[in-house]
Amino acid sequence: MRILVLDVDGVLTDNRVLYDADGLVLKSFSVLDGLGIKLLQRAGFEVAVISGLDNAQARRRLNELGVAEFNGGHRRKLPILEDMLRARGLDMSHVAYMGDDLLDLPVMAAVGLPMAPADAQPEALRLAAWISRKPGGCGAIREAVRLLLTARGADMAQQEV
Repeated sequence: MRILVLDVDGVLTDNRVLYDADGLVLKSFSVLDGLGIKLLQRAGFEVAVISGLDNAQARRRLNELGVAEFNGGHRRKLPILEDMLRARGLDMSHVAYMGDDLLDLPVMAAVGLPMAPADAQPEALRLAAWISRKPGGCGAIREAVRLLLTARGADMAQQEV
């Protein structure tokens, strides 16, 4: 695997949408997942995101994590991934993808390592070659990072933070 591609809602977040008194949308992101993304990047993996929604909260969090490739507002995710890979000279076998819902199914069916958080929809769970023990937005990505680093022979505890 060379690149980890993630969905946002239900993977990076816990699928909840909160509104403050002024109607501002709030989303929750896991610090565990954030550190996992940083560790993966430092190990030479690229991390990218394709989301059905384009929201400022995800953009801000991903910017904080140094994830430059954010593709928001794409209900058809497979063509976006194909364009990303073409630009990098990679193919689907190089991709680990974590998704949780119906919009993710075409990508999950095409990539080398389809993954899902524990609370993904049944259709996504059926396509996943690997399923985390944690739900989305609560450490599922960190578990996936551990899997990817271990497969490369890297000890997560030895990674520079």
